[in-house]
Amino acid sequence: MYTRLLNPPKEHSFFLFGPRGVGKTTWLKAKYPSAIYLDLLEFELYQSLLANPQRLEAYTPRDKKNCVIIDEVQRVPALLHEVHRLIESKKIQFILTGSSARGLKRNHADLLAGRALTYKMFPLTAVELQKDFDIGRALRYGQMPKVYNENDPSNYLSSYIATYLKEEVQQEGLTRNLGAFSRFLETASFSQGQVLNISDVARECSANRKTVEGYFTILEDLLLAHRVPVFTKKAKRRVVAHPKFYFFDVGVYRGIRPSGPLDAPEEIDGSALETLIFQEIMAVNAYFNLGYKLFYWRTADQAEVDFVLYGKRGIVAIEVKRTKNIQSKHLRSLSLFLADYPMAKTLMLYGSDRLMHDGKNTIVPINSFLTKMTEYI
Repeated sequence: MYTRLLNPPKEHSFFLFGPRGVGKTTWLKAKYPSAIYLDLLEFELYQSLLANPQRLEAYTPRDKKNCVIIDEVQRVPALLHEVHRLIESKKIQFILTGSSARGLKRNHADLLAGRALTYKMFPLTAVELQKDFDIGRALRYGQMPKVYNENDPSNYLSSYIATYLKEEVQQEGLTRNLGAFSRFLETASFSQGQVLNISDVARECSANRKTVEGYFTILEDLLLAHRVPVFTKKAKRRVVAHPKFYFFDVGVYRGIRPSGPLDAPEEIDGSALETLIFQEIMAVNAYFNLGYKLFYWRTADQAEVDFVLYGKRGIVAIEVKRTKNIQSKHLRSLSLFLADYPMAKTLMLYGSDRLMHDGKNTIVPINSFLTKMTEYI
């Protein structure tokens, strides 16, 4: 098992959110081998606690040195009231995992404000993989832990997507029409790394706009996708209004994205590279508590910067190019951004292996950025 960057407190209760398959359960069982483990995917346990959440106390340890892990806690949101009570009355440490925020939001669940911290787990990062990181493999299969020990990563990704559709969408009754949702997923994959126009997506998958908006919300609630807003802080130029869209992992995106002889490989590969940078930034920002909020920047006349990190540490603008030869035209958008935000740090990520500078722009090899990200942001 790879050493994960996640570093929660030793004795404080906490939530751990992340999509299925990113390694939450494996990591917790290794880190807390003596913990009492309650898996709400086990039918009998789920039924028992759903019927009577107060039964949770019967599973708690007499020895306060042992914590209690409740896996997939969103399946029984009412348990959080009991968790709250037991933290207060018995000082037990609870670790609560979830692969969906939908059930908790829908039921206005007690999120234990002040009594349980919140952490997120992401697919593996280049820093965690160390010598096993292979950017070519990452761009093809993504960074889900199981793609590194499966003989057929493509088959695993196909099964993963089908399982999510069956277990999370159909079983939880999130949509009545699974076929329409499947068509929506494929259509949404064409928006990967692009400015999202929901009306266009609705037209392409023959659904009404309200339904498609609901589908995007489902993806976000299941932690399968993110919408990145446009950066508008003290904007000096007219910028676009729509967010950009990303599935959370390169492999999942490629597994959903249909392709054929009329699809340009460079279009799919370009979106894959941008997705890899996106998911790595999301993970490193969370694991190292850097405190950035993630945006992108695009003006009405089509100048675009792929990622803008904004926080107490400053502003970092990042443009991503696959090319090995950076020309002045590639730096135009970063230069325009600098003209509006001269205090920003600007990074051009590219496909060669030499660190360079062009004025205030730092030109960084993609591999170097991924493996030493905290040195750059």
